[in-house]
Amino acid sequence: MTKTRTIIRGVGGYLPEKVLTNAELATMVDTSDEWIQQRVGIKERHIAAEGQFTSDLAVEAARKAMAAAGVTPDDIDLIIVATTTPDYTFPAAATLVQMKLGMHHGMAFDLQAVCSGFVYALATADSYIKNGLATRALIIGAETFSRLLDWTDRTTCVLFGDGAGAMVVEKIELDDDAPERGVLASALRSDGHHWDKLYVDGGPSTTGTTGHVHMQGPEVFRHAVGKITDVVYATLDKAGYTVDDLDWFVPHQANKRIIEGAGAKLRLPPEKVVMTVDLHANTSAASVPLALSTAVADGRIKEGDLVMLEAMGGGFTWAASLIRW
Repeated sequence: MTKTRTIIRGVGGYLPEKVLTNAELATMVDTSDEWIQQRVGIKERHIAAEGQFTSDLAVEAARKAMAAAGVTPDDIDLIIVATTTPDYTFPAAATLVQMKLGMHHGMAFDLQAVCSGFVYALATADSYIKNGLATRALIIGAETFSRLLDWTDRTTCVLFGDGAGAMVVEKIELDDDAPERGVLASALRSDGHHWDKLYVDGGPSTTGTTGHVHMQGPEVFRHAVGKITDVVYATLDKAGYTVDDLDWFVPHQANKRIIEGAGAKLRLPPEKVVMTVDLHANTSAASVPLALSTAVADGRIKEGDLVMLEAMGGGFTWAASLIRW
């Protein structure tokens, strides 16, 4: 007998060329490099160029992931783009990625779970593959979050940046007694009662405008650590592992203090926690794959490692996936 599993073939990340440092931000709003680094651990963020859209960032990350996986667009039959900042209300950014990759086959759609989007997308692709709806998927988290920011609001504009990360996953059949590989378990959560703690004050159905990000920072922080650890434990329980078994924890890169708080509550050694928020700020759905691609590229994450992905975002949404690399 065999079992169907979703394995990771390759990852890749992309950041726009323009870098906005804390020092530059301090000339725009009443803040300082010292305050930003002390409070959230961010040194700089990348900003998409004029005329550079979310689908453009997504394509760059996708090409890197496909190169790492040794596949071409012809090999892909599913594209999921997790994003809060699509190019248009419709069509989906994923269909634009499909077009820019020269594809005329397969299926493509967007998924909106804000910062949890990439982990939601991975669980969705895993389900599609295990249910026979796809064979090889391109999962992308991509954002031009800078276009949702009020650049006079120092409580939000210092926190976010633009970027994209991608992953190629594919179906594999394993003998029942073979060592586990790929996606082992996922847990997805949401609670819409907290929507007004982190939201954008606009949309097609309400104002007909895009709006700006608004956040109750202390409230988000208060909920974040507890919800993160809850979903991590739930995922480990599903797969029959414990925190001690983890080789790497790759959390959503929102805030250094939240990441450190979650790691401490999980009793994870800091050296097992991947942190890249200092170099690109909070890139929403792109942050988990960006951190993941960095840790794979520099050799930290290796074949056979047990890796936990986790994210929490507006909604609230929160999610985790456990992977045997």
